[in-house]
Amino acid sequence: MTDITTRILLVDDHQIVRQGLFSLLSAESDFRVVADAGDGSEALRLLERWRPDVMIVDIGMPGINGIEVTRQAAHISPHTRVIILSMYDDMAHVAEALKYGACSYVLKGESTDQLVRAVRQTMQGMRYLSAPITQESVDDYIARAKGRGGDSYESLTGREREVLILTAQGCTSQIIASKLYISPRTVESHRANLLRKLNITSHSDLIRYALERNLVKTSSAV
Repeated sequence: MTDITTRILLVDDHQIVRQGLFSLLSAESDFRVVADAGDGSEALRLLERWRPDVMIVDIGMPGINGIEVTRQAAHISPHTRVIILSMYDDMAHVAEALKYGACSYVLKGESTDQLVRAVRQTMQGMRYLSAPITQESVDDYIARAKGRGGDSYESLTGREREVLILTAQGCTSQIIASKLYISPRTVESHRANLLRKLNITSHSDLIRYALERNLVKTSSAV
């Protein structure tokens, strides 16, 4: 008898989110959640062990972020289809995720039915993008970035982007260091790189830049 069960690995740094996703997906008779991980390093270990059909991964996590997990997944388990499940709805994150191998991109504001639909659609070899994201909007973003001779945001590392977003959310260097499991001095180094790469000069400019790119919601910033 042919096994048609879709084996799924869940990756999110919030346990309550993982538990909710586990309950949701396990309710589908043809889905089986084989493991879950709370950070990128653990995700890669479990990916190598289980080699699931689908990995659902958040972007913002301590340690290795979801974009880097996606990139490495292509080498560790090439047949695993990656679905990004994220709060980030800006084109920069979407385009980068797809560039590094994500098959689908689901926003956390979607209904549970849409996530199930995304898994099924992805397993059928189709791409699922949450509204208002479309393939046309992604292609347009990439074309415009190329037309400008490259987007400075594209030059940022995954860690620098995390520091940028947390800075814009009002986090101090000590808080960012705690969240990302790095030292405050390393946070300051990343922030200095951000100022240089983005050609801006102050902390307030970093916040303004993040708001203009919709990397954080207005109510989140200080």
